[in-house]
Amino acid sequence: MVALFRVERRTPLSPDEAWRRLTAWEHHAAQVPLTRVTVTPAPPTGPGTLVVARTRVGRLGFDDPMEVVAWEPPAGGGPGHCRLEKRGRVVLGWAEIDVRPAPGGAVAVWTEDLRLRGLPGAFDGVVARAGRLVFSRALRGLLALPADR
Repeated sequence: MVALFRVERRTPLSPDEAWRRLTAWEHHAAQVPLTRVTVTPAPPTGPGTLVVARTRVGRLGFDDPMEVVAWEPPAGGGPGHCRLEKRGRVVLGWAEIDVRPAPGGAVAVWTEDLRLRGLPGAFDGVVARAGRLVFSRALRGLLALPADR
């Protein structure tokens, strides 16, 4: 079974600026509670970049390592695409970020196949709804960041 979800947001930002904000990995931590993000190697991002989201509550925590396997930034206001493959022991699946031009700005789409090791497929609906909620909030926050970030 698969917990697949998709979140779409329109923004007045250009595709280039929306892309820059959505792929500024360190800013994701401010949007996802109890999470810290590290990136190796340091930017610029490209295929092979490892993004690790560390979620922790008290002494309990886990890593969500994701490798960038596709990196196609928008050029000249055109579309952009990024695919991350999850490489962790707890969180499995993949995520894709797509940005495309739209009248008055851009449309950003986050699509994710989110699976938790050991969790039965009967929970896929709950996991997908939770993922949609978290990433809907994250996209809204990332696209609303002040321009100087």
